[in-house]
Amino acid sequence: MNTSFENYLTKNNYTNFNLKAVLFDMDGVLYDSMKWHAKSWKETMDEFEIPSTPEEFYLYEGMVGSTTINYLMNREKGRDATSEEKEAIYRRKTELFTKYNDGGLIPYAYDFVKKVHNQGLLCIIVTGSGQPTLINKIEHNFTGLFSKDKMVTAFDVKHGKPHPEPYLMGLEKAGDLLPNQAIVIENAPRGVEAAVAAGIFTIAVNTGPMPDSVLADAGANIVLPSMKALFDNWEEFKSILVNK
Repeated sequence: MNTSFENYLTKNNYTNFNLKAVLFDMDGVLYDSMKWHAKSWKETMDEFEIPSTPEEFYLYEGMVGSTTINYLMNREKGRDATSEEKEAIYRRKTELFTKYNDGGLIPYAYDFVKKVHNQGLLCIIVTGSGQPTLINKIEHNFTGLFSKDKMVTAFDVKHGKPHPEPYLMGLEKAGDLLPNQAIVIENAPRGVEAAVAAGIFTIAVNTGPMPDSVLADAGANIVLPSMKALFDNWEEFKSILVNK
């Protein structure tokens, strides 16, 4: 495990970590919501006669909705989606997601965020989501652990994941931190790519149906099977991230 940290430092020309903040993706890391996103996307695409599979939406997680729509439209129809189509498709997807989403948390997500917060580390959400139903629940589910003015959502960025902009903005909102002063907790390949492109050490938790290799190939420095595994290993990780 130590090799992953050493390799990151060497590759990025740092002599040490100086951990100040943990940047969290939201869907699939904090909330057990990806199954509802996938179901909503698939049903929406069926209604608009755009072929898709539920599983593929796990791969697109972190991308803003308009990018996902445009990608599928190009793949299946051979053209860009119009602004009207993007608006109508995303509106319908949002309606279905609001209907299906039960607001369930990923096991150990709250416990881990609480632990990190109590250790004096800043907790920042960096999500590609623009779903108000989830974003508005953060204060209720994670009372006092996140601050809305420090969240990065689909409304804040011009370029969604896998572009590094969301995580670079996360560093900025955390207090203009350097990449070696934060880590990212992700669950999706596009999110991992964004975090790695921003130069931040990235831990992937595989809470979806994809093989670990997909997250490793996207560039994750460490791949774990669950948030519980992250919770259980955190003290070891922290000793390196704070003192290395």
